[in-house]
Amino acid sequence: MMMKNLMLRPLCYHRTTTLAAAVTRRCATALAAGTRPTGSSPRPTTAVVTPWSSYYSTSCVPGSPAAAHDDTLPNPPPSPPLRLNKVSVIGAGMMATAMVEPMIQNSSSNNTSSNNTSTGGLHLRPDQFTVYDVSDDAMASMQETYGVQTSQSIADCLGRDDNHDADAADDTQNNLIILAVKPQNLTPPFLQQLRDATTTTNNSNAILLSVIAGTPISVLQQSGLTKVVRSMPNTPATIGQGMTVWSCTSNLTADERALTRKVLSSFGKSMYVDDEAFIDMSTSISGSGPAYIFMLMEAMIDAGVHMGFPRHQATTLVYHTMLGSTLYAMETKEHPAILRNRVTSPSGTTASAIYELENGKFRTVIKDAMWACYRRSLEMGSKDPNVGPYRNKFHDHPDSKQP
Repeated sequence: MMMKNLMLRPLCYHRTTTLAAAVTRRCATALAAGTRPTGSSPRPTTAVVTPWSSYYSTSCVPGSPAAAHDDTLPNPPPSPPLRLNKVSVIGAGMMATAMVEPMIQNSSSNNTSSNNTSTGGLHLRPDQFTVYDVSDDAMASMQETYGVQTSQSIADCLGRDDNHDADAADDTQNNLIILAVKPQNLTPPFLQQLRDATTTTNNSNAILLSVIAGTPISVLQQSGLTKVVRSMPNTPATIGQGMTVWSCTSNLTADERALTRKVLSSFGKSMYVDDEAFIDMSTSISGSGPAYIFMLMEAMIDAGVHMGFPRHQATTLVYHTMLGSTLYAMETKEHPAILRNRVTSPSGTTASAIYELENGKFRTVIKDAMWACYRRSLEMGSKDPNVGPYRNKFHDHPDSKQP
C-alpha cells in the first residue's frame, strides 16, 4: 500500500502543477488585457472575458437584487448619471448641520454647472439647499455659515427649485428631503403639513431621509412620500467621524441607494441593513453609545483629579488613552479580550482594577443599559418593548417571584 501511494504522488503532482500552470497563463493573459477571465473550465475552447469594470456596477448594492450577468450577452449601455437637484432640510439643529456641511465642503471647487453627478463628490452648491426650522436663529446661523437658503414654511422649503434643469430627463433629477426634527415634534399635524406640501410642490418622487430616533418607516410614510430612508447617525458626525446605520423602502432604485450611501458616508461611516429592526438595535450601540463613552471619560477624569492630577492633565490622559486604544483595536483587529489580557499582568495593577470592575458587575451594567436603550427605541416607535433578558412571558428575572 505504501509503495502504491508513493507511485501515485508524482502523477498527482504532475496533474496539479499542469492545471495550475494553465490557470496562471490564462489569468496572466487576461490581466495583461485588463479583463477578467470567466467560465469554470481551465481549458476553454473559446476564452470569454468580461471587463473588470462591469463587476463594479452601482446596481450591486446591499438590499437590491444581485445583478444578473450573462457572459454570452453584450454589456448594456450605461444608465444616465443620477443627479441631486435640490436638498430640502427640515430642522436646523446639530445633526442637520453635520449633514449639510460635508455635502457642501466636499464639493468640487471647479464645479459650476447645475448638472452635478453622483460620481466623485456630491458637487452641491449652497443655493441647492433650503432649510426650514421653527427657530429663526437656527436658520440664520446655517445661512450665515454655509450660504444656504432659508424658508418660512415646510411648503416653501419643498418649493420648486429655481435652478432645476428643464432640459434634463426627469429620471436623472432627484430631490432629497432631510427630516431632522426632534421625535416629539413628529406629530400628526406636522405629518399632515408635510403631506400637503409634498403634493402641492410636486415632490412625490423625492427621497425622504430621516435621522429621527425611534421613528419607523411606516410612520414616515404618512408624509405621503413613498421613497423613505430611515437612518440612525450619532453625534461624532458633527466632526466627520459619525457612524450611521440605515435602511430604506424597497422601491428605491440601486442608483438612489448608492446616492443615499454617498450622502450618509459624507460625514463618517455608514452601514446598510436590510431589516429595519437593526436600526433600533444600533441605537443602543452607535446611536447612544457616545454617551456611555463620555460618562466613562468623565468618571476616569474625576478619579484622576481625585488622585492629584490637574483636570486638564487628567483630561488629556483619558482622551488619548481612549483614542489610542480604539485605534489600536482597529489596527490589530484582535478580539478585545485578547488585547485586555496583554495589558493584564498576573497579580498586577491592571488585574486589581479588573477585579473591582468585575465585582461591580461592569459588564452587566453596560449590557443592561444597552437593552434599556433598545427597549426605549422600540417604545418610541410604538413597538413591543418586551425584548431581551428577563422580559419573556414568564418574567424569568432571578429576583422575580413566579406565581
